[in-house]
Amino acid sequence: MTQTIHKSPLAERLLAAHDGVPSQNAVLAATRLEALARFESLDFPTIRHEEWKYTNLRNLVNQDFTINAPAGRVTAADLSGVFIADETATRLVFVNGVYRADLSRTVPADGLTVSSFGEAVTQHADVVERHFARYADHQKDALTALNTAYAQEGAFVFVADRAVIEQPIYVYFVSDGQDTAAFSQLRNLVVAGRSSQVKIVTVCHTLGAQRSFANLVTEAVVAENASVEYYTLQNETEQAHFIGTVQAQIERDAHFAAHTVSLNGALIRNNLNLALDGSGIEAHMYGLYLLNGSSHVDNHTLVDHRKPHSYSNELYKGILDGKSTGVFNGKIYVKPDAQKTNAFQSNRNLVLSKEAAMNTKPQLEIFADDVKCSHGATVGQLDDEMLFYLRSRGIGADQAKALLMRAFADDVLQNITIEAVRHHVDGWIAQRFA
Repeated sequence: MTQTIHKSPLAERLLAAHDGVPSQNAVLAATRLEALARFESLDFPTIRHEEWKYTNLRNLVNQDFTINAPAGRVTAADLSGVFIADETATRLVFVNGVYRADLSRTVPADGLTVSSFGEAVTQHADVVERHFARYADHQKDALTALNTAYAQEGAFVFVADRAVIEQPIYVYFVSDGQDTAAFSQLRNLVVAGRSSQVKIVTVCHTLGAQRSFANLVTEAVVAENASVEYYTLQNETEQAHFIGTVQAQIERDAHFAAHTVSLNGALIRNNLNLALDGSGIEAHMYGLYLLNGSSHVDNHTLVDHRKPHSYSNELYKGILDGKSTGVFNGKIYVKPDAQKTNAFQSNRNLVLSKEAAMNTKPQLEIFADDVKCSHGATVGQLDDEMLFYLRSRGIGADQAKALLMRAFADDVLQNITIEAVRHHVDGWIAQRFA
């Protein structure tokens, strides 16, 4: 007897609409069809999946979204408060998954190639074919499979060997929810050559009161002795759903740093997966989430130490208020060949209200015997003694709480090396703590 598999309403719609997705490259087209088949067999994950135990997509997959939503209404004025004040840097803007050249600008730099992913498919086909869908796992992860099957646009960044890119590259992903429930699938490909340096900042933002769903996958290749800093900034609306996956392939003696800042959103899921595939690698992961209302933010990280003599350090901090919920699941794998590994992980949280909740699960799996590894998590409240100390010196209750929360977040923020980004995030935090 054949068993009927019932798919979620959103999955049914997406599968039916896939014939309308153009394929400009035969190699990519074959990969997309393979990914579509995997998504069809996997469907959206449920809370029965261990990796999604605390993040329920039920409300998302029962909603209706506008596929191929219009992207032309958004103007520069609409984004004036979204753009980071850095007038000398390259900026790529995507609205509802469509590249907006009129809102973007490219600042030339020796050894740097920046374009939309759609342009790169034809103009830099050799690089795209060599790396597309080679690192982010669309065989096991349904959201990555969905993205691999659907995504047409995003940022393409290629840095030549020994090129040092002084100015950061800003990539803005905007969902226009002013008139319709926007749906977008976005793909980034970052390739940093040997001994190169680059900094990339992605900003996710929703306009309007309608719901939105953005699914972003970034594949980053960090070659030998290269240095890459990758930032994800999220200050979304109460109707915004965002799922992002960063998959970094890091080679010998390279340096990689990821910074993730999340303030708002109906549901945000950040997957950060690092493959340390060489000796002498240094990797840092910093996360900060400041939640209130009914926001839900889930940070899932994975560091895979495959070779000896590498180092990773992870620090995620959260402040939760209102009815918000947070999830942290950090995994460190140390493979048998990864002797002399140093790996450290810390998740610290402040829960300010009785209705807020934090689920944290740091994990270590070590298969080597000559390593230094540690992990830990804390969930607590503001220190009453410190509050009393500040109040006794004439500082008001609200200001005293704001000072303590700002101090709690500071050791994450101080690792932001781009001054314009740090200033922009400081403005978000000042508004929140006010």
